[in-house]
Amino acid sequence: MTWAPANPLWLTGAVAVWLALWALNIGLSRRATRAARVAVPLLFGAALVLLWEGIVRAYQVQAVILPAPSVIARTFAGSTAMLWADFVQTVVKGALSGFVIGVAAAFAVAILIDRSPFLQRGLLPVGNFVAALPIVGLAPILVMWFGFDWQSKAAVVVVMVFFPVLINLVAGLQASERMQRDLMATWGAGYWQSMLKLRLPAAMPFIFNGLKIATTLALIGAIVAEFFGSPIVGMGFRISAEVGRLGLDVVWAEIVVAALAGSVLYGAIALVERWVTFWHPSQRH
Repeated sequence: MTWAPANPLWLTGAVAVWLALWALNIGLSRRATRAARVAVPLLFGAALVLLWEGIVRAYQVQAVILPAPSVIARTFAGSTAMLWADFVQTVVKGALSGFVIGVAAAFAVAILIDRSPFLQRGLLPVGNFVAALPIVGLAPILVMWFGFDWQSKAAVVVVMVFFPVLINLVAGLQASERMQRDLMATWGAGYWQSMLKLRLPAAMPFIFNGLKIATTLALIGAIVAEFFGSPIVGMGFRISAEVGRLGLDVVWAEIVVAALAGSVLYGAIALVERWVTFWHPSQRH
C-alpha cells in the first residue's frame, strides 16, 4: 500500500464529511440539552466509521488486513443466526451466569468479612493476589475442571468478577461515618437494621462502581475462556476459527456484537445506578 490513494475521490469525500460532522459536533457540544448529549457521541462515531470506509476504499486495503465497515455490515446482516447463537452461548450462558454467581458470592463473603476482622486481614490480600493472576493462565485450568461447555466459561467469569466486586463492597460498607453508626446503635438498631438502612445505602456508589467494572470483565473472561476449548459455537470460538481462515469480516462482526453487548450491559447498570443513587453528588448534573 502506497501513500498515494488509488481512489482519491473516496478519501476526499470521507474527509469532507468527517470535517462537516466534526464542526457540527463542536456546535452541539456547546449545548446542554439531553438531545445534544446523545447526538454528540453518535455523530462522532458515525464520522469515524465514514472516515474508516473512505480510507479503506481509497487505498484499496485488502479485507484480510482491514475490511470496510460496509463489508462488515453485510457480513453482520447475512450471519444473524450464527451471531445470535454465539451471543447466547457466550454472553447469556457464560458471561451473565458467571456475573450473577460471582456478584452473589461477593456479597455473601463481604458480609462475612464485615463481621469478622480476621477474614478482612486474611482474605483480602489473597483476593488481591488472585485478581492479579493472568486470565490466560487460569482459563485453561478451569476449562479442564468444568468441561468445554458454558459452565467452564461461567467459572472463569466468577473468578474475574468476584474480587473487584468484593473489594468495592468491603470499602463501601465502611463508607458510612462512625457517628452515624453510633447513632443507629443508640436508637437500638441491630446489625441488619443498621446494614439495610444506613450502611448498604451509603455503599451503593462503591457497589455500582464494582458492578460496572465486572460487566466488562465478565464479557472479556467468557470470550477468552472459549479460546481454550468450546463447543462449535460461541464468540471466542468463532473469532479463533475465523482468524485461522482469514475471515476477518466475521471476526469484526463478532467484535461488533461484543461491543454492543458490553455497552448494553454497562448502560443497564449505569441506568439502575442513576435510579438508586440519585442523591449522590456524582448524579447531580
